[in-house]
Amino acid sequence: MSQLRSKRKVFVGVVVSDKMDKTVVVAVDRLVRHPLYKKVVRRTSKFYAHDELNECRVGDIVEIMETRPISKLKRWRVVRIVQRAKVPLSVVREEVAEETEEQLLGEVLATGAEMPEQMEQEPQQPPPAQPEGQKTSGEQVDETES
Repeated sequence: MSQLRSKRKVFVGVVVSDKMDKTVVVAVDRLVRHPLYKKVVRRTSKFYAHDELNECRVGDIVEIMETRPISKLKRWRVVRIVQRAKVPLSVVREEVAEETEEQLLGEVLATGAEMPEQMEQEPQQPPPAQPEGQKTSGEQVDETES
């Protein structure tokens, strides 16, 4: 006599964190119709999944399957990697950091070299003071109240 095991749930999601050892966090999106407004709303659930070989990286699309409790939060395991991330997130972060450092350094050097020249050429003077009784073009006095 063979016992039939119930079907296990299988989801496909995106790896959002791989910082733990043999564990990844997978975000699974699903579309749900709002009960009152009948609009389709996107809901995201995060699952902790067991990754035995530490193969998954951030951005990978993986298939996870329900399993027995492995730890306090892990009740899922990675079945397979459906699609690898096109560019690893760590590489993107390093490239962006290098670009921004170069841009900031260039801007600081450019503005630092221009500042003394501008100060020598044009000394800033305060605008001439107006006598109290005269109106300037931008000011309006409400004469009906007085």
